[in-house]
Amino acid sequence: MSSLLIKPNGQQGTVIDITPENAGWSFVGFKLVKLKSGDIFKFQTEDREYCLVPITGAFDASTNDIQFEGVGGRQNLFAQELTEHLFVPEKTRVTITAAGDLELGMCSAPGGSGLPARRIGRSDQAQSTRGQGTNTRYIHDILPETQPANSLLVVEVFTPAGNWSSYPPHKHCNDNIPEESALEETYYHRINPPQGFAFQRVYTDDRSIDETMAVEDGDCVKVPKGYHPVGAPHGYDNYYLNVMAGPKRVWHFKNDPEHEWMIR
Repeated sequence: MSSLLIKPNGQQGTVIDITPENAGWSFVGFKLVKLKSGDIFKFQTEDREYCLVPITGAFDASTNDIQFEGVGGRQNLFAQELTEHLFVPEKTRVTITAAGDLELGMCSAPGGSGLPARRIGRSDQAQSTRGQGTNTRYIHDILPETQPANSLLVVEVFTPAGNWSSYPPHKHCNDNIPEESALEETYYHRINPPQGFAFQRVYTDDRSIDETMAVEDGDCVKVPKGYHPVGAPHGYDNYYLNVMAGPKRVWHFKNDPEHEWMIR
C-alpha cells in the first residue's frame, strides 16, 4: 500500500488521525470522527486551531464558555449544498454532541491568532466553478485566506464523474511567493455511489515521490509536496475535503509546465 494513502480504521469513533508527528511534516492535522446521535466527543485544541467540518450531519458544541447549537445539518453530501462549520482557536476545551449520525472532519494547523470561536455560516462561504469541459469541478471555500485564521486553509471540492480535478497537475511546496507558496495538504475522499473509486497521483519533478493511488470511499491522501491531480471515473462522482497549512497563509500554486499547455 502507498505510504501516502490512509485507510479508515473502523466504522465509529476516530477512524482517521493524521498528525504532523505521524505524517512527518510540520503543519497539517486531519482527524475523521464518526458519531451516533447523542454521542459525545471531547478534546483540547492546545496550541492548534481547528475548523470542524460536519461533512454530513449536525452537532452542538461547547467551546470554553461559548455554546453553539445545530452546527451543520447537511444530509445528502452529493447534492452539493453548503453547510455550516465551526472555527475553534488554540487553548480551547471543546465538547461535541452529535445531533443524529455525524461524519466530522477535524482540520487543524498551528494556532496563535487569539480569535474567538465562531460559526462559519453558509453566507460566509464562496461557491465557484473551476475549469471547463472534463476539467470542470465545483468549489466551496470554507476557510480561505480571506477569512480570519492563523494558518489554516480549508476547502471542499465536488468533481463530477468522468472529470479531473486539481488539474492540470499543480503543486505548492516551495516558499517562492508569488509564484508558489509552501503548503502541506490532505485530501479526504468520498465517492458516489460508495462502491466506486477515484485515482490520485502525487509526484515531484525529480520523481523522488511518484505514487498513483486507487482511492476508495472514506480514504485520505497525504500530499507532503509535489503535484497531485485527481481523476473521477465514469459513473462515480468524487468529493474531497482539503486541509492546507504552511509557513505563510496564502495559496499560490504552480502548474506542471509539461501539462500547462492545455490552459494557455
